[in-house]
Amino acid sequence: MTKGDLKTLNADVLVAGGGLAGVCAALSAARNGATVILCHNRHVLGGNASSEIRMHIVGADVSGMRGRPLATEAREGGLMEEIRLESAARNPQCSPSMLDLILYEKCRAESNLTLLLNATVTGARMDGDRIVAARAIRPGTEDEFEISAKLFVDATGDGRLGVEAGALFRLGREGRDEYGEPHAQPQADLLHLGNTLLFMGRDMGRPMPFAAPPWARQFDEQALRLRPHDDFEYGYWWIEYGGLLDPIKDDEAIRDELMAVLMGVWDHIKNSGNHPESANWALDWIGFLAGKRESRRFIGLHVLKEQELQEAVRFGDAIAYGGWSFDTHPPGGVYAPDEEPCHQPYMPHLYEIPLSACISRNVRNLMFAGRNISASHIAFSSTRVMATSAAIGEGVGVFVALVTRRVRGMADLHEAHADARLVEATRQQIVRQGGFIPGVRLADPGVAVSATVRVSSEQPDGVGALVLDGETRAVHGEWGVRPGLTVASTHRWMSRPDDKDPWLELAWGKPVDIGAVTLVFDSGMHRGLFPANTSQARRRMVWGPQPETIRDFDLLADDGDGLKTILEVRGNVQRQREFPLSLRGVRRLRLRVLATHGLDHARLFEIRCKPL
Repeated sequence: MTKGDLKTLNADVLVAGGGLAGVCAALSAARNGATVILCHNRHVLGGNASSEIRMHIVGADVSGMRGRPLATEAREGGLMEEIRLESAARNPQCSPSMLDLILYEKCRAESNLTLLLNATVTGARMDGDRIVAARAIRPGTEDEFEISAKLFVDATGDGRLGVEAGALFRLGREGRDEYGEPHAQPQADLLHLGNTLLFMGRDMGRPMPFAAPPWARQFDEQALRLRPHDDFEYGYWWIEYGGLLDPIKDDEAIRDELMAVLMGVWDHIKNSGNHPESANWALDWIGFLAGKRESRRFIGLHVLKEQELQEAVRFGDAIAYGGWSFDTHPPGGVYAPDEEPCHQPYMPHLYEIPLSACISRNVRNLMFAGRNISASHIAFSSTRVMATSAAIGEGVGVFVALVTRRVRGMADLHEAHADARLVEATRQQIVRQGGFIPGVRLADPGVAVSATVRVSSEQPDGVGALVLDGETRAVHGEWGVRPGLTVASTHRWMSRPDDKDPWLELAWGKPVDIGAVTLVFDSGMHRGLFPANTSQARRRMVWGPQPETIRDFDLLADDGDGLKTILEVRGNVQRQREFPLSLRGVRRLRLRVLATHGLDHARLFEIRCKPL
């Protein structure tokens, strides 16, 4: 509907910002029944991971890096795992644009989700301490929008929607005395992490000269001695600048200086004589949009602090988790040559991220997802990374969808957060759809748990009964033992390698009716997996369908007249699959495994059967 030159739109939820946090928030809310508008100011989704910027997606698994102290299968799961696995299967060439396409397709596929690209939020209409509607402008079509919603999610990174709504926020670094954080600065200041411009190089197989523009900065080996620059395939995250400036108002000046730095670094590599191995290398792509690490951090019902991450404090309202190191950088960036470019003490445990850190303290229908959540500068230095942000977005999306079911008009998130049953329903749904919250199991796993598990074969540390133990991964090196079992638990069934026709079966003494079956496969979560722009990173992972994952399988059911095939699946690459069914009087349900993507035996974490 159009009113003058203003287009009016309405939905249950407006998500502002289409980075991984915003995409996962929007998808999660839409899949849980909310109508969603996703408003993004660029033409491609993905934010820092998009083809415009090309930052690597890292998270709690520390990207498979060596030195991870404890966590084993720490990848985020849920929507982030779905995106990773689809990217690996559909994009063997590791094209950055393919990730753009996959995110675009996923949003377009959701009937509850309206995608509004190239539209920037510019204002908010308020009714007291609630947002009534947000304003957005799309210059390319010369359109202005007013978007009404019950709930609003700011996943813009810079927090544009929250600022327009008057949400409390913080810039810079806290002093040590404010929260007693050991890694905080002695005194508070307005300094922050800087921005980065990336590039990609290509070996052309013949000499490729480079003439630096006159405005390029100059660097020698002494200036870059703490910053590795002997790999020319992918840009350097340490080409960082802007931490001493205003991260928003000085954005254009920061980009211009970063371009001069990038040209100067490449000039040093090509023309200083210190790197003769670069003779055949040329710049293949240059980022003109800087990857931004830090700007506004909003103040929520709770502010996450360093100690809470370090000590893995348990939160009754946890909706996500992290595990990336504390990752602080000198505000001077590349112009601080005598300082290490980062300080990254590894996190000893996975830590929890509470819902209360994602709800505005003073705007009662506004949430945050991504790097702008409520956290101190030190805590933020870990929670800011993209896979963690995506997990936060997924959790926020579930919560807003459940809240909107309960109200007709504008919702009150403070009241919703105080409802313990609603918060727990959110946590249960996150786990049900494949997400992970440390220590949270499904309270109602369905009728599968009343069945007896039978298998064609099993390994001593992967017995069939483990598919009903309620755990879908092993983390922190902890191998729990399920009551009644005497073996160390990997939380998955593993057939023997010599079993040529592996199957797992649930058998009930009393027939059951089944409305859906969910299967959780092994997707190699002990390895890193992300669309990597460097062959060095790809060598640390299996880029493609994961070898542990069951590729082809049949599902058979017995309603008293013998086993009959009810489902045939070929070419599966995903970790979790749910199949709506309508089965009555089932006595046996069998998974017959026909092929994996390379492993010599079948693996299954979990089978759930929803009652009809």
